Amino acid sequence: MTIHLAVEDGVAVLTLEHGRGNTLDTATCRELVLKLEEAADGAKATVLTGSGDMFSAGVDLLSIDAGGASYVGEFLPALSDALLAVFGFPHPLVAAVNGHAIAGGMVLAAGCDHRVAATGPGRIGVTELLVGVPFPLAATEILRCAYGTNPLAALMYSGATLTIDDALARGLVDEVAAPEEVLGRARELAARLGELPADAFAHTKAQLRQPYHERIAENRAADDAHVDRMWRSERSLANVKSYVDRVLKR
Repeated sequence: MTIHLAVEDGVAVLTLEHGRGNTLDTATCRELVLKLEEAADGAKATVLTGSGDMFSAGVDLLSIDAGGASYVGEFLPALSDALLAVFGFPHPLVAAVNGHAIAGGMVLAAGCDHRVAATGPGRIGVTELLVGVPFPLAATEILRCAYGTNPLAALMYSGATLTIDDALARGLVDEVAAPEEVLGRARELAARLGELPADAFAHTKAQLRQPYHERIAENRAADDAHVDRMWRSERSLANVKSYVDRVLKR
C-alpha cells in the first residue's frame, strides 16, 4: 500500500507514501484512483498530501529506467487515469502541499480545488522537458485549467522550480502555512467546503472544468499515442537514464 486513507469528522486524508519522493509508478496511480473512490463514498471532502516533508516528486523515473518501453506502455495510461481521478473528483479536494511538488506532483496539486503549501525549502515546478519528455494531454489540461496558458508556457519551457514564496506570488498555490499547520489548515478548508450542498458543489465544479474535460475526451486517444511513442523512443529513454544516473542515483 502506497496511499493511506484516514477519515475523521467527515474529512478524508489521502497520504502518498511511495519511495523517497512519494513518486508515481503504475501501482500507485492505480491505487490513487481506488482510494479517491473510497474517499468519495466515505467523506464529504478530502485532503491530498504527502508523507514526510515531500508532497510528490512526480513520475517514478527509476521505474521508467528499469522497465523501459514496455513499462511506459502500461504506466502512461495509469498516470492519466490517476490525474483525471483527481481532476474529476466530485467533492471538495484540498492539497496540503507539505514539501516539494515537482512535475507530476505539481499536476496533482493543480487538480485540487485549493492548495495550501508549507513555508520552508519546498519547491514547485514542472520539469518534464528537462528530462526530454512531454506531459500526457490530461496533465497539460489540468495545469492549463489551474493556471492559464500564458503563465504555464514560461513555466513548462524553462523547467524552473520555484520557491514557495514565488509560487504564492505567481498563484501556483493559494496560501501558505507553517509546516506543522499545513495539514490542519487543509482539513479546515476541506471541512468548510464539505458543508456546501454536495450536488450543487459537484455540478458547479463540473461546469468550471467542462471545457478541459471536453478537450481531453476529444483529443486524448491521438495525443496519448503520440506521447507514448516519444516516451518509448531510444532518445527519451536514454535521457531518462542520464537524469536518473546524474540526479537520483548520486
